[in-house]
Amino acid sequence: MSPTNTADRSGRCTFLGAGPGDPGLLTLRAVEVLASADLLIADPLTAGAVRSHCPESVHLHAPGAVDGESAEFDAAALTRLIVDAVAAGKHVVRTVDGDPGLDGRAAEEMLLCAKAGTAFEVIPGVAQSVGVPAYAGVPLRGSNGADVRFVDGSALLAGAVLDLGAPETTLVVRTTLGQLPATANALVSNGRKPDAALCATLSGTTTRQRTFTSTLATIAADLKAARVLPSPVSAPVDPATSVIAVVGEQVAHRDSHSWFETKPLFGWNVLVPRTKEQATGLSEQLRSYGAVPQEVPTIAVEPPRTPQQMERAIKGLVTGRYEWIAFTSVNAVRAVREKFEEYGLDARAFAGIKVAAVGETTAKALVDFGVKPDLVPSGEQSAAGLLEDWPPFDPVFDPIDRVLLPRADIATETLVAGLVELGWEVDDVTAYRTVRASPPPAETREAIKGGGFDAVLFTSSSTVRNLVGIAGKPHNVTIIACIGPATAKTAEEHGLRVDVMAPAPSASALAQALAEFGAGRRDAATSAGEPVYRPSERRPGSRRKAR
Repeated sequence: MSPTNTADRSGRCTFLGAGPGDPGLLTLRAVEVLASADLLIADPLTAGAVRSHCPESVHLHAPGAVDGESAEFDAAALTRLIVDAVAAGKHVVRTVDGDPGLDGRAAEEMLLCAKAGTAFEVIPGVAQSVGVPAYAGVPLRGSNGADVRFVDGSALLAGAVLDLGAPETTLVVRTTLGQLPATANALVSNGRKPDAALCATLSGTTTRQRTFTSTLATIAADLKAARVLPSPVSAPVDPATSVIAVVGEQVAHRDSHSWFETKPLFGWNVLVPRTKEQATGLSEQLRSYGAVPQEVPTIAVEPPRTPQQMERAIKGLVTGRYEWIAFTSVNAVRAVREKFEEYGLDARAFAGIKVAAVGETTAKALVDFGVKPDLVPSGEQSAAGLLEDWPPFDPVFDPIDRVLLPRADIATETLVAGLVELGWEVDDVTAYRTVRASPPPAETREAIKGGGFDAVLFTSSSTVRNLVGIAGKPHNVTIIACIGPATAKTAEEHGLRVDVMAPAPSASALAQALAEFGAGRRDAATSAGEPVYRPSERRPGSRRKAR
């Protein structure tokens, strides 16, 4: 299709499928296209995910609002916005929850764009009717090759004549929670057996996903029993919540195929008292277990009060004063790197100097700087582990007996004392200061004190003290996980009950230990025939007992 009415031929429009909700389901092509967007028109479910891939200067427009004010926004109004922006030379990206060809009203908008002579391209996405059943553990087509039909619940309730296929045909029904019981009844009226298996998934592919397995005849009662639909003793879920339901024999596979909702920390809100930069690897690991991590900085890093020490140390690096430099944190790497950049130096200044890193995270920060560490602990990733592998000073093989140790102002003396015992001279230099961070937003503080988090991971004694100081003590329903005995002791001194202890003093081991705790908790509930609740969830009609 070629444009005919656009004033500026550099303008273009892209209709882009953003997937059913999981940000990880965006395609590589979608990410590439979003990077060049001038105007982003985004469906609400995936708006945050797609916005993060756009330039900072992009203008975000959400259907349903005009110039910041609420309004009914129809396809014609959206199309006018697209046509005008393309005519002005803008790249308009219209993102659709799911796939543009199957979900939402994109097809209508495309037709209107075509009539207006506005060029567009289409980037497919994972359709909600396909992605959600996959995350629910329901394969749509079995070994018998039975047909699959996609059904619009609203059309069915409106009396549309729909061909539902043979009785063995798998039906994928798009509806809402409020319409689900009536839709089930309509399917029965159209020839499906009342005892046909049905599974209904809310908030599919997100960590809020919930799936209910039932039959067409019993789904209404089952939802009420689960306190999802209105009842005299519970507040209902929003009846407008989107639901993808699967009807047919394939539902039976859910018991063996469910992989998403059975993750050990599925849906857990986990507080990570670190900055986003420090917590990157830890947060990714938690997400792999199904958790929703939220980073809350408890310390802020500032330059040393007097810069002379660091200036002399950098000069010593360049002039060959040191045999070794030891980095005990990512912050130490950052502090030295910033000084290098200040003086116009780069990683080549480390030539001839042996470099040690206290652990894999610090080693990665060095590699990103262009420096490959000569020594990383083979065992425990700590000062003690570093000393275990550190060679003693040998005047025959070591021409220089001095080690540079750039570190925080509040670091312990363990490493210095150990290096001196091995025969080394140590220049112990304050590279940065750690101070207590500002309090998090009021909403986060309330969640911490009110039990809104399922778990909190403490990676040092200072994170315990600082979190309690800036945000208050975590609620007693929150699972407390500590990286080691010293951190656990500090937590207990602050009145916290420690539930999980890492088997080794590393953030990775701590996350793994929490995942094992969550799996054990889930297995115990399942074995007892009880619903699986997150720690932050209150069991209806009961009080949580302290463990």
